[in-house]
Amino acid sequence: MARLGRIIVEALVVEFGRDEVLRRLAHPFWFQSLGCVMGMDWHSSGITTSVVGALKRGLRPVQDELGIYVCGGRGKHSLKTPEELIEVACRTGVPGDTLARTSKLVAKVDSAAVQDGFQLYLHAFVVAADGKWTVVQQGMDPAQKLARRYHWLSEGLESFVDDPHTAIEGQARVGALRNLVDGRASACRDASVDVVHSGPDRALDAIRDVRPARVRPQTDLFDLPSRSGPARDAAHHHLVMPFHHDVRPKDVRERRLHATLAAAAESGCETFEELLLVPGVGPRTLESLAMVSEIIYGAPSRFSDPARFSLAHGGKDGAPFPVPLAVYDQTLNVMRSAVDAARLGNDDKLAAIRRLDDQARSVEPFVSGPGVQAYIDHNKRMSPHYRGRTVFGWAREFTAEEAEAASPGGVSEQLA
Repeated sequence: MARLGRIIVEALVVEFGRDEVLRRLAHPFWFQSLGCVMGMDWHSSGITTSVVGALKRGLRPVQDELGIYVCGGRGKHSLKTPEELIEVACRTGVPGDTLARTSKLVAKVDSAAVQDGFQLYLHAFVVAADGKWTVVQQGMDPAQKLARRYHWLSEGLESFVDDPHTAIEGQARVGALRNLVDGRASACRDASVDVVHSGPDRALDAIRDVRPARVRPQTDLFDLPSRSGPARDAAHHHLVMPFHHDVRPKDVRERRLHATLAAAAESGCETFEELLLVPGVGPRTLESLAMVSEIIYGAPSRFSDPARFSLAHGGKDGAPFPVPLAVYDQTLNVMRSAVDAARLGNDDKLAAIRRLDDQARSVEPFVSGPGVQAYIDHNKRMSPHYRGRTVFGWAREFTAEEAEAASPGGVSEQLA
């Protein structure tokens, strides 16, 4: 995951610049899709921790070269964020004290000013060498076993306390909540400052005289207008991942899957292999490369079904299928070769990967293919051949009955 995360970020920097990396990380659907294509449990809150950890480890050797630094993390690592930002300041010349204050303020907003029942346990601060930044935070509600993610981006940020987020994503919480950084809460914020300046007596008098509110209490963060910007797409609704463990057909836009498979098939394995000069690249690797290509080049509207990207490299928990290490390794080899060549001025290999995304989008209205469940079943059957592995061990061979149920015939029968 660290290696693939690093290569994807390098490709984004080569193709679009550092600012685009920050914008992507501030986009909740893209962030979830990135975790899925890396092979993390596709629907779990652990994607946030894993993506942050993988990027921090993967980028550390090249952070000065790329000018992108990942600070903070989960638990005790989040507390080290200010001192890590000061260290970044020493290396780059950005204002470390200002960044450290920003880190504390952002954390305070989501832990105190947004009172939604979720306690922060992860704070990741990604800063560029020019001082621009994005923050990803996550809170947990242990009682409901739900997580909520908070995204921030310095680009276009005018106030830390007036609609500052690019996104607050997660399942709606039962009961009232208070969002004091909502744009409509300006009068409440002004009154709070006024009460503090007036001394404790006025505050105590106000508490004694309090009456039940006549307005409907706010119960959902998601009907609030959020700050517009490049990280938010109007076509997107809200990222709410399901409780079910398996990837189901309703979780994936099937026509997009068909387009990805068609783009990989149309590339022509031999031509693509010759172009990239990487031996051993087969059809299955091309399918994964097509999904990685979309992560790098895809438009924001393409990430509304993050579960689809888990079909590139499976999941470490075995859902939708065990991680095919042979395919993963080949994906890494192809991407590493392409990015290294592009950084030396030869972008032919990266352009070939870019064409996979172009091809998928161009054929999407016209193609058909296997159903989502058939595709998953086929990859499960092939898992031992691809050196499939989960956190529980290596994928086993299917029994005769299981193999028949997940046979290629099951795929062809679902062709439209």
